[in-house]
Amino acid sequence: MLQDRIKQYTEEIEQITLLSAADVENYRLKFLVSKGVVKGLFEEFKTVSSEEKRVLGKVLNEFKQLAENKYQEAQELFGKSNTNTVKLEEGDLTLPGEGFQLGSRHPLSLVRKEIVEIFKKLGFVVAEGPEIEDDWHNFSALNFPPEHPARDMQDTFFIKKQDGNDIALRTHTSSVQVRLMEAGKPPFRAIMPGRVYRNEAISARAHCFFHQVEGLYVDEDVSFADLKQTLFHFVQELYGEGTKVRFRPSYFPFTEPSAEMDISCTICKGQGCQLCKGSGWVEILGCGMVDPNVLENCGIDSKKYSGFAFGMGIERITNLKYEIKDLRLFSENDVRFLSQFETEII
Repeated sequence: MLQDRIKQYTEEIEQITLLSAADVENYRLKFLVSKGVVKGLFEEFKTVSSEEKRVLGKVLNEFKQLAENKYQEAQELFGKSNTNTVKLEEGDLTLPGEGFQLGSRHPLSLVRKEIVEIFKKLGFVVAEGPEIEDDWHNFSALNFPPEHPARDMQDTFFIKKQDGNDIALRTHTSSVQVRLMEAGKPPFRAIMPGRVYRNEAISARAHCFFHQVEGLYVDEDVSFADLKQTLFHFVQELYGEGTKVRFRPSYFPFTEPSAEMDISCTICKGQGCQLCKGSGWVEILGCGMVDPNVLENCGIDSKKYSGFAFGMGIERITNLKYEIKDLRLFSENDVRFLSQFETEII
């Protein structure tokens, strides 16, 4: 109610202590300018009923007088006849100005670039695709039949149905692999960096969006040994010589056989911490030999060609490289966090 607001502002003015010319100016800007509190209350007064105006008119005028008297007294105290006049601070105008503080690249951008450079040296090119995908490229071509339980592994953000097909935010950049194989002929040697989306609860270890780099190599006589050596070389280049690596059997619909690759935790040095859940190991990527069904779905002769694929989350890689324990920091735009990378000049 208007009366309650007048009472609230009255109490505020009575409690305000103006100790400097700056305080006086801030007071004027809040209460007495054309868009200030007093003017606003008078505008609101126009909308009340006639009966309320009889009561509130006197109260509002008294409040206005109180606000103006407070201001006049403060002006006299600080000897400012015109607070609208801004005086320039005295100083030497010939001194050089302050320089601009340079920004830095985001840590995810730094790591993505480093990953791309490592694989470029191995002959991989960069391929990209749309973030909004249809069911075929995001699921079916990758060996996810409509009722396959593996679809439950992907917590998908569905957008709408178009011509009977589900349209969704891509859950992995594997969809780019499908588009690459559909559009050309082997050999393929490419990596696919990009943003992906999962309907997951946000925590220190998970987010509803994140970034991936997936890789694909398809040619004649490609083996699992080629996969292991490629990824081992990648880890040594990224984290340094001597980083321990292990492969564990796993399952993915689009690779067979499949594996997950762990490295020794770079934060606790294998002693056990929150990130590695006390194990001393952190899983950084999934990989495997491309399932023959996926090759056939993309028009590639699986009897002649074979290949391997892998995929990693850039956030997880960055956590380990820079010893960051909470991946929510990557998307909160906290300058205190980002300034730690200021040595990496744009």
